[in-house]
Amino acid sequence: MPDEEKGFSVKDRRLFSGEESEKTPKKDIPEGKPSAGETTRASRPEAAAWTGAQDLEDMPLPAVNFPTFILSLNASALLHLGAIEDPETGRPSKNLPMAKQTIDILSMLAEKTRGNLTQDEENMLKNILYDLRIAYVREKS
Repeated sequence: MPDEEKGFSVKDRRLFSGEESEKTPKKDIPEGKPSAGETTRASRPEAAAWTGAQDLEDMPLPAVNFPTFILSLNASALLHLGAIEDPETGRPSKNLPMAKQTIDILSMLAEKTRGNLTQDEENMLKNILYDLRIAYVREKS
């Protein structure tokens, strides 16, 4: 057996709850305002509470269930309505056809799931649809 392949090893260099080591290099976080298209941990509010991961990609995602799916579509519609900032640019931008499509998707889900949702899920979906439709009409006119 002339050339045995050597395996590889993986070292987890993430820090967890105060396990900071002098040997572990810290990632430089730029100070000040990020340039266009660049974000820092400080500029992302969802990152403020998360201190254990080196990158935002390491953040745990919420459980996938009907309410989180609906809230995700709601956030998408709000983004397209210009109600919330685009995470890429940091500025609100409008795309009314995409907002309408997302509202239509939520409407279709409400119709297709009628009678199969809990009261809380049904109320949430109804309220989100109402708010998005009102916001869309305001933006359209």
